Amino acid sequence: MVTIHIELISNSTTAAFVAALQRFVARRGIPTDMYSDNATNFAGANSELHELYNLLRQELTLEAIQEFCLCLPKEINWHFIPPRSPHLGGLWEAGVKSAKYLIKRTAGDAKLTEEEWNTLLTQIEGKLNSRPLVPQTADPDDYNVITPGHLLIGRPLTAIPEPSYDHLKPGTLSRWQHIQKMRADFWRRWSTDYLSELQQRRKWSKQHTEVKVGDLVILKKDNIPPMQWKLSRVVDTHPGP
Repeated sequence: MVTIHIELISNSTTAAFVAALQRFVARRGIPTDMYSDNATNFAGANSELHELYNLLRQELTLEAIQEFCLCLPKEINWHFIPPRSPHLGGLWEAGVKSAKYLIKRTAGDAKLTEEEWNTLLTQIEGKLNSRPLVPQTADPDDYNVITPGHLLIGRPLTAIPEPSYDHLKPGTLSRWQHIQKMRADFWRRWSTDYLSELQQRRKWSKQHTEVKVGDLVILKKDNIPPMQWKLSRVVDTHPGP
């Protein structure tokens, strides 16, 4: 199971990345392991974090750390995949790649402030982490599913209902309405692409899962509100050649 975290940075420097990592830790907690590509900003951040960790261990006693923190600081184990080998991080690379592509297509050349970008990216992150993964139970009457949101906050992620702005001309939209229209455009494109990927059958695959009675499935329907998925149970199958 993979959850997506999107963080806005002003530039691709080590300092900016360390600041983004600090925000990540503040929101998600201290990770035990980090996996990344071999870009220079990641390598620099790895070095700075190691030095910072050693500095804290030297200057602060164990008692002072226990008084200041609820838990002991732990060093992050950093793992680099080989340079120019994104396929080795297939799960997270696929999620990030699809998001980046559609963000570019949705936002286009829009001139957004830092606050507007943060709003848009955070809402997109919520949509990516709302996707159904597996059923919660095997009960055929239970339509609840496990989502990446369960791994983050213990329950499904939800969105504040917003009206559709498709019928309005772009020039008449306020800044907030423009952001919400881009959010809806992203959802419409991404949810359609995501369901299409789930439906793909590999031509040369030797093994594939057959749909059977009682399976929980996602229905592909148009005009579904953001972060809502139409779920159903298979009541009958009609196998064919």
